[in-house]
Amino acid sequence: ISWSSLANQLSLRYTPDGFVFESKGSMCYSRGEINIKYLMALLNSKVVSEALKILSPTLDFHEGPMSKVPVIVYDNVNLIVSLTENCIDFSKQDWDSYENSWDFKHHPLVNHVNIDTDKPVTVENSYKYWKSECEQRFTKLKANEEELNSIFIDIYGLQDELTPEVLDKDITVHRVFDTNEDIPESMKGSAYIRTRRDEIVSLLSYAVGCMFGRYSLDTQGLAYAGGEWDASKYTSFKPVLDNIIPITDEVYLEDDIDIITRLCTWLKLVYSEDTLEENLDFIAKALGNKGNTSREIIRNYFLNDFFKDHCQTYSVTGSGKRPIYWLFDSGKQNGFKALIYLHRYNADTIGNLRIDYLHRMQRIYESEIERMQDTVDHVANARDVAAAKKRKEKLQKQLKECREYDEKIAH
Repeated sequence: ISWSSLANQLSLRYTPDGFVFESKGSMCYSRGEINIKYLMALLNSKVVSEALKILSPTLDFHEGPMSKVPVIVYDNVNLIVSLTENCIDFSKQDWDSYENSWDFKHHPLVNHVNIDTDKPVTVENSYKYWKSECEQRFTKLKANEEELNSIFIDIYGLQDELTPEVLDKDITVHRVFDTNEDIPESMKGSAYIRTRRDEIVSLLSYAVGCMFGRYSLDTQGLAYAGGEWDASKYTSFKPVLDNIIPITDEVYLEDDIDIITRLCTWLKLVYSEDTLEENLDFIAKALGNKGNTSREIIRNYFLNDFFKDHCQTYSVTGSGKRPIYWLFDSGKQNGFKALIYLHRYNADTIGNLRIDYLHRMQRIYESEIERMQDTVDHVANARDVAAAKKRKEKLQKQLKECREYDEKIAH
């Protein structure tokens, strides 16, 4: 059993074989007289929480006070062990549903595609099923913890001192709410709250992973994170060949390169071509970015917020960001942006990015500037001329930014 010695509230986790402890992440082992899962249930109970207020009032749960916890072995060990194993399973199911887990298999909104054949295959229906599953898991885990508390309160004869109830915010599996406004007061302060936006951001991250080949629709878990590349893992959806995904503020590039077109292809494969527009609308509504159409809203998300969310997902407490997708960014004008996948980086990546994409964007801007100037020179409509002048000014700023960035990339 492992736990953090410095914490506001003691919380112990079951640790499988193959892990070691360190100074602030202690471990407890059973010599065999007591079942380790029975001990874990006891140490996570309200009884021990109350005892530690006396044994360690400073909230430093090091080995000293922990070793002084009085242990009474209950006759019906099997019931407690069974409830504890259920709790461990619930927590593991929840943790393994997100990319951070070593045992992550598929994104939950992809897993739930064909659950109910009576409903259309959409992101929204998959989200609703996943939200319901999270709620059921939360309810069952809370009931188990309260039953364990009740058992240990009876064992220790503390019926007049303690109640078995556990606060919602102290249940350590995720609950999903449509918006922040839907979060009840009982959950305020919990680190396990997720919103619809969080789930959609997570889905887009998984989609980008498929675009790079980190994940595959045909393979569980990590398809590629270094080593030999195996093209046979990608039959349904092919990753980008050169490990570069450009992000533009308008539709400039061919269909097979544009990130929104790639996303649409992925959504058609995972869900259905018939529900593509419905899925794009649901994703755009969840993201809440600016834009006149769903595609514009999603494009603006990739342009402005994707990398920020990615860094937040892949960060380590105390040591900062650990992104696995890297962003090349020319600056505030959004002249040039492109993502690469760290584990596919090689000696040609930067050169390809500069020649095939950065130089191409410069040529596109030059061509568009000429087109806008032609509109200014030959169109009579004053509104069209004003719009062309405004766009030309934006394009000139982007071109200037790209040229300055080109020097940095060349270096």
